[in-house]
Amino acid sequence: MNTFQYNRLDKSDAAVLLVDHQTGLTNLVQDFSPDDFKNNVLALAAAAKYFNLPTILTTSFENGPNGPLVPELKAMFPDAPFIARPGNINAWDNEEFVSAVKATGKKQLIIAGIVTEVCVAFPTLSALEAGYEVFVVTDASGTFNKTTRDAAWNRMSSAGAQLMTWFGTACELHRDWRNDVEGLGALFANHLPNYRCLINSYNHAAGLRGA
Repeated sequence: MNTFQYNRLDKSDAAVLLVDHQTGLTNLVQDFSPDDFKNNVLALAAAAKYFNLPTILTTSFENGPNGPLVPELKAMFPDAPFIARPGNINAWDNEEFVSAVKATGKKQLIIAGIVTEVCVAFPTLSALEAGYEVFVVTDASGTFNKTTRDAAWNRMSSAGAQLMTWFGTACELHRDWRNDVEGLGALFANHLPNYRCLINSYNHAAGLRGA
């Protein structure tokens, strides 16, 4: 008997948690190239804005070597809750952070951060224990190498987290191209060069049809 239940991301019940994307910690990310990783993080952030998802930003020990939040995220979400944790390694150990998550009223949490086996895995496991559905955006989370990444992915997925990419996340939230071809197309084109070519071809063909 198949007991699998496909619980899709629902833009009306999802929030995004961007955990410890800090200037110092970005130097530790070796499982993606710097340019690819930055693009993936900003693509996820752009998707959060496009779908109008509640977004929470948090950092740990900014005054230490971890450094401040990367400026692009702060600029994209100037009014979002921002929790500068004084030292909690697991964001879920910080009462202000958990209160901000609860205040969204959402039960699906989309999480990404640095580093994967700590700053992503720890709050993911804690949120699962607290009864949330957790979707980890793998390509917007980074760590030292593929060995530590794979160990973290296995630990989280074994506990019930769903591992996704920013592109898969956006598609599952959107559900149907007819909801907004131009908006979703622009999001993809801005972060995927090959998709920009696809959209340009589509726009050209559409122009010819309309002529």
